[in-house]
Amino acid sequence: MLRLAAIALTVLLAAPPLLAQDLGQVQRVSLTSWKSVFGRIEARDRIPARARLGGTLVEISVAEGSKVTAGQTIGVITDEKLNLQLDAVDAQIRALESQLENARTELKRGESLVDRGVTTAQRLDQLRTDVQVLEGQVDAAKAERDVLVQREAEGTVVAPIAGTVLDVPVTSGSVVMAGEVVAQIGGGGFFLRLAIPERHATALEEGAEIRVSEGADERKGTLAKVYPLIENGRVIADVEVEGLPTDFVDARVPVRLPVGTIEALVVPQSAVQSRMGLDFVTVAGPGGAPRERAVVIGRPVEVDGVKMVEILSGLTEGETLVRHE
Repeated sequence: MLRLAAIALTVLLAAPPLLAQDLGQVQRVSLTSWKSVFGRIEARDRIPARARLGGTLVEISVAEGSKVTAGQTIGVITDEKLNLQLDAVDAQIRALESQLENARTELKRGESLVDRGVTTAQRLDQLRTDVQVLEGQVDAAKAERDVLVQREAEGTVVAPIAGTVLDVPVTSGSVVMAGEVVAQIGGGGFFLRLAIPERHATALEEGAEIRVSEGADERKGTLAKVYPLIENGRVIADVEVEGLPTDFVDARVPVRLPVGTIEALVVPQSAVQSRMGLDFVTVAGPGGAPRERAVVIGRPVEVDGVKMVEILSGLTEGETLVRHE
């Protein structure tokens, strides 16, 4: 019996650990270096709705945040002088039409007298000229009235584009001048505008993938435009992001953009064990025996679809990883 127990103990000590699992080797890979900045949500088109007529703003039907469509009436401006001018022109037209009616009557009488030889052809020509002059005066007065009516219609302030009202700097009852801004409207879609330190200018490439943080989630975008003009030591760039929240224009959101690559050691996340605030990785020691190492880990990364973690210190490239339980 003792002999069988001794043989079993010898076999157990000679056999390799059955629970050690090979996880591959410590790899050195190229990782994208990300720069964290803040982007500002901006409207692609920011166009002011301006007054076309000077006068008193008697009505404003929108406020900040209102949604508008192109051509929608957002305010009404009146000018009392236009009503007075219209009344004057109407009176002038009525007087000229009365004169024209009399002139036409005189012309008919003159034609009748010429036929009977009572008056001269020269007098008839004068009557025809009088009628033509009055007809021209009536047409000019009506055209002047049309101009006043058009000016009165321009008192309607309309939205130049469809979008969101960003600012309304005036209130009902305000006196405004022609060309003054009544409302600022943003539309045409929204995008992110970045201001990046100029030392990263050469690393920016149009079409690069950008990551936008939304709480605990990340949304992917595309670097659409890099502007050549550097302002205050910063490069301006635009990022296209689908589904960008547009509740607040000029809101700042955290963004990560690629600015280069670095060499780093990585291991699978499953190879890292944490105990008492420290991180450990098990590697194969001399003779294949598992040996635990304390490591300092960095950021989580993904390499070829596998979730990995960056190792800052504690391991060297090529070491064999094992899971030992």
